[in-house]
Order: sequence, then C-alpha cells, then structure tokens
Amino acid sequence: MTVPTKMQAIEIARPGGPEVLTPTERDVPVPGAGEVLIRVAWAGVNRPDALQRAGAYDPPPGASDLPGLECSGEVVAVGEGAARQVGEQVCALLPGGGYAEYVVTPAAHCLPIPRGLSLQQAAALPETVFTVWSNVFQRGGLEAGETFLIHGGSSGIGTTAIQLARAFGARVIATAGSPEKCRACEELGAERAINYREEDFAAVLKEFGGADVILDMVGGDYIPRNVKALKLDGRLVMIAFLGGPKAELNFTQVMVKRLTLTGSTLRPQSDAAKAAIAEAVAKHVWPLVEAGKLRPVMDESFALQDAAKAHARMEASEHIGKITLEVAGG
Repeated sequence: MTVPTKMQAIEIARPGGPEVLTPTERDVPVPGAGEVLIRVAWAGVNRPDALQRAGAYDPPPGASDLPGLECSGEVVAVGEGAARQVGEQVCALLPGGGYAEYVVTPAAHCLPIPRGLSLQQAAALPETVFTVWSNVFQRGGLEAGETFLIHGGSSGIGTTAIQLARAFGARVIATAGSPEKCRACEELGAERAINYREEDFAAVLKEFGGADVILDMVGGDYIPRNVKALKLDGRLVMIAFLGGPKAELNFTQVMVKRLTLTGSTLRPQSDAAKAAIAEAVAKHVWPLVEAGKLRPVMDESFALQDAAKAHARMEASEHIGKITLEVAGG
C-alpha cells in the first residue's frame, strides 16, 4: 500500500467546548522503532479526549497533540523491531492522534480484532478494556463472589466493567442517571441498578452487605459515601473526578474498616506498563470477547469531521455505551 504524505485530522484549535474541534491537514506520522503506522478505520471517543480539548489534560511528552486514545484499522508501515506485519487488522491503545486518517502507536499496544467483531466494535474496546482490567482486577483485586459497585454504569467504562465483572463471577451493582440507563445496566448483568437521582447508593449497598470493590469516576461528595458503602477490607478505585477531586473524609473509617484507596490514569503510564496491560488483556479478556461474554455497547457514530457533535453528545451524558468516529469505515 502506498502511504500518502498528508492526511485529514481533527485538531484542537484552542481550549474550549466541542466547537474548537477543527478539521485540518497534517503530515502523516512516521513510525519509530517498535512502532506501527495504522490507517484508521474507526476511532473511539472518550472522556479524556474532552478533558484534553478543554485544556485540562495535556498529552504526555512526545505524543501527538491530536485527540484520540483508541482506534481500529490496518497496519500500513512498521518501524524497526515492531512485532506486527503490514496488512494486519488491529485495534490499538494510542498515546494520542486517533482523530486522524493515520496514527502511530507502539506495536505492543495493538491487539488483533477479536473474532466476530466488526472494526467499529473493536475500536470501542482498547481504552475501556485496558482501564477496566488494570483498575478493577489488577489494582482493585476483584475476585469471584465479591460485590462490585460501578458508578456510571451506562458509560463505555461502565458497560464494560459490568460485563467483565459478571464474567469473572462477581455480583454487580451499578449507578446510572435514568430509568432507561438503569435498565441497560441490568440487561448487561447488573444485579441491581441504582438511579442516583432518586436513591442513595450507600443506603442501597447496606442491603447487599456493602461492596468489596468500587470503581468511581465521579469523585467529589461520592468519596465519603463510597467509604461508607465499602465492606471491611474493601477497595476504592478512582479513575476520574467528574464531580471534583476534593472531598472531606473521616480517615478513621479507612483505618477501622482496613480500606484501600487507590486509582490510576492510563495515558501517562510508560509504554512498558501499557504493554504489560495489553498482554494481560490478550490473555484474560480477549477469549471472553470471542466467546461472546463481552461485547462493546455501541451508541451513535459520527463522521470524523463531525467530532464536535460526538463530543457534544458525550458531554450531554445522553449516551449508553461507546461513541465512535468513522474515519475510513469497514
């Protein structure tokens, strides 16, 4: 395949709302050692993309300034030592740059398209699956028979976490903001979905004896309520702070209940750390995808040039599952 020198992309013209996402022409990137160049078919849309657009989440050093942390497509060029072949179809975790016709990423962050999934579905997997696996199972240590609470159960992260936790034998409880979203969570396997606009999740968790692991992307006043909802030896894992990063917390509860408070961000981690997560995902999660036990829940798709509309939908919190951008399709 002849690779062009120029490509269409979406850049962030200035920090701001969805309207600052602007079509542009850029040079096609060149893969370095251990990297591959992917002709993008579909790109996933994620909350960190919106944070970057707003000026609140800078790319790591050396990463593209273009938004986009996951994609699917075809490998069209490989750098020295990259363990991929030209012509392979892959989905990939990206350091940035996914809102474009071509993107580079370490070969070790690519995974084959799971059997039975389309390129569009595969593009919705890497960022969410890497995040859920590393936080719920590696950091949170969720085990079969334990009770797991996921906030934002109808989000891309939430729909993935519900399915994975169920597949590994956990009891799942989810919070969501509407009856429709609650129904979606229960259809995916949540034993109980809590409409957070109408019920106090900490009070509901009492009925279940508390949670062993909580995955929280809200923060703010959820933090002390999470601590209240945890069992002895419970684990609270933070991955975002949509409600703010600060809270007043009585740490006596942490001591008495022997709690673990932890969290992580995926994008700033080293290439080696993300490669290790990719290896674990390939071993433990990909077989579940191919067996039909985990399927990405797909919301609306938009053309690449309509990325602003995709961000507006995501930030309106009307979506259930993942929003994707069609670049080359397929």
